Amino acid sequence: MERTVSAVPPGTRDCAEGAAAATRARPATDRPHPPTPPGDPLRVAIIGGGPGGLYAAALLKRLDPRREITVWERNAPDDTFGFGVVLSDETLGGIEHADPQVYDALQRHFTRWDDIDIVHRGVRHTSGGHGFAALGRKRLLDILHTRCRELGVDLRFRAEAPEDLPHTHDLVIAADGVHSATRETYAGTFRPRVTAHRCRYIWLAADFPFDSFRFEIAETEHGVMQLHGYPYAPDASTVIIEMREEVWHAAGFDELDEAESIGRCAKIFAEALRGRPLTSNNSTWTTFRTVVNDRWSHGNVVLLGDAAHTAHFSIGSGTKLAVEDALALAACLEERDSLPEALTAYEAERRPVVASTQRAARASLEWFENLGLYLDQPPRQFAFNLLTRSRRVTHDNLRLRDARFTQTVEREFGCPPGTPPMFTPFRLRGLTLRNRVVVSPMDMYSAVDGVPGDFHLVHLGARALGGAGLVMTEMVCVSEQGRITPGCAGLYTGRQAEAWKRITNFVHERAPGTAIGVQLGHSGRKGSTKLMWEGMDEPLEEGNWPLVAPSALPYKEAGQTPRELSRAQLTDIREQFAAAAVRAARAGFDLLELHCAHGYLLSGFLSPLTNRRTDAYGGSLEKRLRFPLEVFDAVRNVWPGERPMTVRISATDWAEGGTTAEDAVEIARAFAAHGADAIDVSTGQVVADERPEFGRSYQTPFADRIRNTTGIPVIAVGAISSWDDVNSLILAGRTDLCALARPHLYDPHWTLHAAAEQGYTGPGATWPAPYRAGSRRPQTGRTDAPKPRLSLGSGDARGR
Repeated sequence: MERTVSAVPPGTRDCAEGAAAATRARPATDRPHPPTPPGDPLRVAIIGGGPGGLYAAALLKRLDPRREITVWERNAPDDTFGFGVVLSDETLGGIEHADPQVYDALQRHFTRWDDIDIVHRGVRHTSGGHGFAALGRKRLLDILHTRCRELGVDLRFRAEAPEDLPHTHDLVIAADGVHSATRETYAGTFRPRVTAHRCRYIWLAADFPFDSFRFEIAETEHGVMQLHGYPYAPDASTVIIEMREEVWHAAGFDELDEAESIGRCAKIFAEALRGRPLTSNNSTWTTFRTVVNDRWSHGNVVLLGDAAHTAHFSIGSGTKLAVEDALALAACLEERDSLPEALTAYEAERRPVVASTQRAARASLEWFENLGLYLDQPPRQFAFNLLTRSRRVTHDNLRLRDARFTQTVEREFGCPPGTPPMFTPFRLRGLTLRNRVVVSPMDMYSAVDGVPGDFHLVHLGARALGGAGLVMTEMVCVSEQGRITPGCAGLYTGRQAEAWKRITNFVHERAPGTAIGVQLGHSGRKGSTKLMWEGMDEPLEEGNWPLVAPSALPYKEAGQTPRELSRAQLTDIREQFAAAAVRAARAGFDLLELHCAHGYLLSGFLSPLTNRRTDAYGGSLEKRLRFPLEVFDAVRNVWPGERPMTVRISATDWAEGGTTAEDAVEIARAFAAHGADAIDVSTGQVVADERPEFGRSYQTPFADRIRNTTGIPVIAVGAISSWDDVNSLILAGRTDLCALARPHLYDPHWTLHAAAEQGYTGPGATWPAPYRAGSRRPQTGRTDAPKPRLSLGSGDARGR
C-alpha cells in the first residue's frame, strides 16, 4: 500500500487529482445557504452503510437539515469486513473543511507512522518519510454512525433496500459495494465492466502493532507469497496475505477451512508476526475485481464508491475514493440548480481522479501479480522497485522523503556520486551511449522524393545538440512502394544515402558523444496515405500506389485493400531491406532499428489479426515470425558487426485475438536469438478498432515484462515525459533506455535541461561549447527581496 503525502513536492501528483483535492478542500458551507431550488433532493435514499454511504448521508443532512435521509444496510451495525483503513492527507483535508466534528473524532483515534519495511530473503530495507494514518474500520463506522444519528439520519440495519426507491425518493445513492445489486439492475445504462485478476488474498489481523508498513516476501516450495501489513490501533495490525491463483492451489489453500488457512498463513510468516497468531473476521480468500462503469448515474440513481469503481488495496484507495466521492457529490448538489446538472458535474469531476487512481492501482496490482519476475534483482533495487511500482512514488519524491535510502539504491545501481540514473552510460555491442535518453523515431513527412533535406538536418541536429544519448530518425522506407506518405524519407537511392550522410556527419562533428540511429521499415497496408496533418491514415485523393501486405486486409474499411505478398515478392522486399542497410552503414549511422511495430509490413506478419496466411509464413507464432526474422538476418548479415541492431515491436494489439504480452516475450526472445541487441517496446496501431489503455508511462509494463523475463535489454516508450519518470524506470530495473518523442518536439534540449534542473554536470550531459553559457537555468523573477525581520503586534516582538 502506498499513498501520496504532503512531503511530495508540487508537480509530482497527477494534475486531475491535485485539482480535485483542492476543490474539495474548500469549506462546504463557505457561502450563504440559498433557498432550496425547485427539484432539490429532499428525500434521499442511500443503499449501503459503508464509510462512503454514511459520510454522504452525514454531509447531505448537515448541509440541509430539512432533508429526509435514510440509509439501508443489509448487515448489522457492528458487522464489517477487513480491519484497518488508511486515509490520505488530501482526504482528511476535505473531511476537516466539510465536517470538523467528524475530523476531530477521527484524529483522536489515528495511528500514525512514517516507515515502510520491505523484507526479502531475510534482509529488511527501510524507507522513511511516508506519513501514514490509519484507524480501525469498526471505529470509523462507529464515528460515522454517531454523527449520522446526531444529525437525524435514519439508519436501518439488517434491512434490504426496497426496490421502488427511485420512485419514492428524489435521489438514490447506490453505495452498495463491489457486488452492487443497483449497478446490475441498471447495467444497460451503467454498462459495467468487471475484471477479475490473478491473485487470491485474505484480510486478517494480528494482535500487535507493526512499527511500519511492512511488505514481506515468502518464497515457498509452492511459489511466491506476500504479506502486506500495517498498524491501525495501539494493539492491532491489518495483515493481508496474497499469492497468485496457481500458488494458492498448489499450497492447498483451496482445501483448507478458515481456521486451517489462518494457521497456515501464520506459520509461513511467523517471523514477521513474531510468532503471534492471526485472527479472522469471517475472512475468506477472494480475487480482486476491478470495476469500471461507462456511466455513474441513471435518472435519480447515482453510484458511489466501490459500486462505481474499485482500486486495488495495495495503494490503499478504496475507502479514500468513496469518501472523496461523497464530498464531491454533496458539493455538486449544493452548487448546481438541478439534480441532473449536479449528477453530471459529480461524474465529470470525479471520473478523471478515479481513472488516474485506477491506473496507478492497476500498475501496483500487476506488479504484485508478476512479483516473481523481480526476485533476483539486487536487494535495494528490488525495494525501490516495490516502492515505485504504481508510479505515484517516484525517484525524486522518494529522494525528498528518504535521501539516504535513495542514495544507497543509486550506489548499488552504479551511479557515481551526484549522477542521476538517467545519466549513467549504457553499452550496446560496440556502441556506448553516454546516457539513457533516446529521441524516439518520429515521422516528419517532410522529405521530397524520399530525400531528407534542410528540415531533417535542423530537426535531428537540434536534438543531437540537445544532449540525448541516442537520436533516432523517423521510419526510413526501404522502397518507394513502402512509403506511408509522399513525404516519407527513404534509403532506396544513392541520393538519399548522401543526404543522410550530411546529417550523420553533422551529429558526429557538432554533437560529439551523441549517437544517431536509423529505423528501417516498410509501410505495408498502411501506405499511400495523406500527410499526417492533412488526414492521418486517410488514402490519397490522387497519386496512389498499390499496397502489399501479409494478407489482403485493408487497415480501414474505406482504405485500399492490399495484395497478399507472393513468395517472390517476399524475396524482393527482404533484399530491399538489406540494400537499405548497406546504404545506412555507408551513411554513417551508429545503430539500426528494424521496425516491426504499429501495423506496418513486418508488424503485419507478427499479428494474428493481420496475418491470415495458410502457408509457411502464417498460422502459429513461430510461422508468423518467419519472414520478420528472415529480414532481420538479411540486415544483420550486411550491417557492420560492431554496430548494434534493435527491433521495435508492438507488444500488444489492444484488441481481442491479437498479440498478447506473452506473445511479445516470445517475439523478443526470437529476435534476441538472431542477434538483436535490444527490443524497443511499443504497442498498438496494428488495427483501427484498437482500445488502448492510455495513461502515464502506459507501455512501460510491457518493456518491464520482457526485460525481467528474458534478460534482454529494452527501450521503454510511450507517454514518458518527465526526467523523474526516466530516473524511476531506470533505477527500478524496468527498462534500460527511455525513448521520448513529444517532449523532444516541445523542447529539443530536453536532456540538457533535465541535467540543469537536477544540478548535474558530467559526462552524461555535455553542453556544446557554444551553448555552455546557457547551462544554468535562467532566473524567472526577483529572489533577493528583503525578508521580514519583525512580527509586530505579538507579545514577543521586542527590539534587541
